[in-house]
Amino acid sequence: MFTVYGIPNCNTVKKARTWLDENGVAYTFHDYKKKGISAEKLEKWIEVFPWEKLVNKAGTTWKALSEDEKLAVKDAQSAIELMTEKTSVIKRPLVEDETGKAVSVGFSEPEFAKLFL
Repeated sequence: MFTVYGIPNCNTVKKARTWLDENGVAYTFHDYKKKGISAEKLEKWIEVFPWEKLVNKAGTTWKALSEDEKLAVKDAQSAIELMTEKTSVIKRPLVEDETGKAVSVGFSEPEFAKLFL
């Protein structure tokens, strides 16, 4: 079973979950706001996706950071520190397979179709 990570009120997460439901893909949902995320989990994701792809620089959380806070995010370790502190800055949704390996970040219907159908 897949695990979808995100926050429930995010429009992109809503679209992804709707797509998964409509296509009969079984998954569990991990809500960052309620459950948080560990640095160890983020380290595993960074083995698959570069930290630059995991930090959502187009989102409101990133845009609300001061210039000094933004400049401090310069490598995987500083990105992990920011993502554990401000989970809303993580690009959503992130999907793991049943082994716990990250397989997708963000939502695109063609990518989801290739992965799940």
